[in-house]
Amino acid sequence: MPYADTIAAIASASGAAGVGVLRVSGPAVPQIAAELLGRDPDPRHAHFAAFRERNGELIDRGLLLYFPAPASYTGEHVLELQGHGSPVLLDTLLRRVCAMGARLARPGEFTERAFLNGKLDLAQAEAVADLIAARSQAGARAALQSMEGVFSRKVHDLLAALIALRVHVEAAIDFPEEEIDFLADPAIMRQLHALRAQLDELLSEAQRGVRLNDGLRVAIIGRPNAGKSSLLNALAGSDRAIVTDIAGTTRDVLREQLNLDGIALELADTAGLRETDDPVEREGVRRAHGELARADVALLVTDAPHVGHDLALLADLPASVERIVLVNKIDLDDHPARYEIRTDAIWVWASAKPGSAWTPYAITSSNSLDQAVAKARSVRVAVTCWRWNRSPGTWATRIRYCGPPGPASLPPKSCAKPSMR
Repeated sequence: MPYADTIAAIASASGAAGVGVLRVSGPAVPQIAAELLGRDPDPRHAHFAAFRERNGELIDRGLLLYFPAPASYTGEHVLELQGHGSPVLLDTLLRRVCAMGARLARPGEFTERAFLNGKLDLAQAEAVADLIAARSQAGARAALQSMEGVFSRKVHDLLAALIALRVHVEAAIDFPEEEIDFLADPAIMRQLHALRAQLDELLSEAQRGVRLNDGLRVAIIGRPNAGKSSLLNALAGSDRAIVTDIAGTTRDVLREQLNLDGIALELADTAGLRETDDPVEREGVRRAHGELARADVALLVTDAPHVGHDLALLADLPASVERIVLVNKIDLDDHPARYEIRTDAIWVWASAKPGSAWTPYAITSSNSLDQAVAKARSVRVAVTCWRWNRSPGTWATRIRYCGPPGPASLPPKSCAKPSMR
């Protein structure tokens, strides 16, 4: 789809930097490049050039790269100018390019032209924005795969298979008088069921990509004084939440952004869930329930004497919400294995008591977390290990993600020593 105009924009991030990049796309690029360089540029060759005003005054010195159509990002003639990353110099160079026949590009217009010129499909174009805005390594990897066409190829394969099956359906409709039953072949139903399974898997992958891109919302819930705020502080590595012996200290929702093992997390420390006459605390409880309704992961913090009662807090959660049960103060109970293990949750036993003989345990759906990660079909966050170090007030933690849990394995196996985070 040829365009009559030429667009230009600063492609590097705003603010001062060592290097700044200006990109130009459109039919006027060869003339702009020749005027800046003083001669016709060689395609796909880095030229060291002096960028000058029309009167010869020097703007900057840098690299000029010319990509003739159609072998370019947009499918048009593309020019890339690399100079010093001063916002003043880049603005001056942009005005100079616009004076030579270009106009300022709209946000996303380079990718829009790439899409309209057939260089990218819609999924790849959206993946460009996701890659730029990625908040974690996992989100960046997912966006990069989509940009490379992995998701698009799966969609195209599904579409081709559905079109092939449609032939049989249309034949049955168009030729009802024929003795041949075009839909009687069992292979057709097998193909249809297989396509439905592939489509469900594709939808799951898309939802996983959204969660990786947006980050996982983790709601830390539990009774007052269960250790929720201490957990938030331990994961954040700072005193984000006030911790006291007074029940109901946390009233509002405290949020902390973390990036653990390549996964972006938004932790929310909520008010303790209980009946109360205090209007301020009641509002905190209401907000805690609202946070839980929006969460991807519910992390229930309880302690050994109250496990059975606190599990009721997870009863009404939808199946889409992942569950982690952290049983604190396990040193107060000599028989943790007596608890009824919910197979829809990951369980962690912990003791923050220095010198405690207890080591923490985690129950997952497979023999090792590495196997669980390899088999994962959806993102799941799991607290895998907790250990109290000998140095006072120090937690060693590790959070990873694994697939949906299966039957709990008993007896629980001790976690390997976690890496520091």
